[in-house]
Amino acid sequence: MVSVINTVDTSHEDMIHDAQMDYYGTRLATCSSDRSVKIFDVRNGGQILIADLRGHEGPVWQVAWAHPMYGNILASCSYDRKVIIWREENGTWEKSHEHAGHDSSVNSVCWAPHDYGLILACGSSDGAISLLMYTGEGQWEVKKINNAHTIGCNAVSWAPAVVPGSLIDQPSGQKPNYIKRFASGGCDNLIKLWKEEEDGQWKEEQKLEAHSDWVRDVAWAPSIGLPTSTIASCSQDGRVFIWTCDDASGNTWSPKLLHKFNDVVWHVSWSITANILAVSGGDNKVTLWKESVDGQWVCISDVNKGQGSVSASVTEGQQNEQ
Repeated sequence: MVSVINTVDTSHEDMIHDAQMDYYGTRLATCSSDRSVKIFDVRNGGQILIADLRGHEGPVWQVAWAHPMYGNILASCSYDRKVIIWREENGTWEKSHEHAGHDSSVNSVCWAPHDYGLILACGSSDGAISLLMYTGEGQWEVKKINNAHTIGCNAVSWAPAVVPGSLIDQPSGQKPNYIKRFASGGCDNLIKLWKEEEDGQWKEEQKLEAHSDWVRDVAWAPSIGLPTSTIASCSQDGRVFIWTCDDASGNTWSPKLLHKFNDVVWHVSWSITANILAVSGGDNKVTLWKESVDGQWVCISDVNKGQGSVSASVTEGQQNEQ
């Protein structure tokens, strides 16, 4: 049974576009068209406003928490073409860095796995993806992938810092050879996979085609080192696909239609164990999906505007939403 355990009255004055829990699940960051970012302490079912961060000059689309080993750091991106990195010092949240290297709305921000250092990927409507790398002493180095997606990039998501198959194959004591990778989704209806070359440049590794309209979100699933890599994608076309890759070279990805919804699907998000996918769409619903033993994706719950209910009907993907 899935139930709503807490609701937070954010007092945002306009639509909320994103809400993210921190690593420990004790703080909630929200962002809104009212141009603000808010941070709440939500321990023990409470809600205490810790910070009301003002710095953006347009709607704020997304927020992302860095790993706590780097301190309390939050990134936000906005229609105002800026990315702001906020840091908590001695209990006070302040702007630590501002990136203004895009020519249009910045739609998505995602921190790399902490193993790689403090690296933030940012996707923009100008078609470019920028990577901000912290080099110490308050300095950030920027790398930019121009023309990553024609018309614009809507989403970025990093691959886990786990070599596929390492759970089974990894010789003990040997340091794995990490290759940095991330996925992006764009207004060209494509999902693209990017990898860092040995010279530090980023190269397009794969194009994944299945959607017939703008890709709104991509989410690379966490991994414990099993051979299969998994990515979820959702689109303006109402469809959610699960992409899997079983070969070590990472060249062959096959899509499976999870479901065709009646409305745009805005976001997809994996549970930490990667066995449950949350899907939220234009119908104001969040649905939770799990893969059954026979490989079918099953809806295990519907959470509709605060009402929790469960349905366990198998979907072939083709039929309309129950």
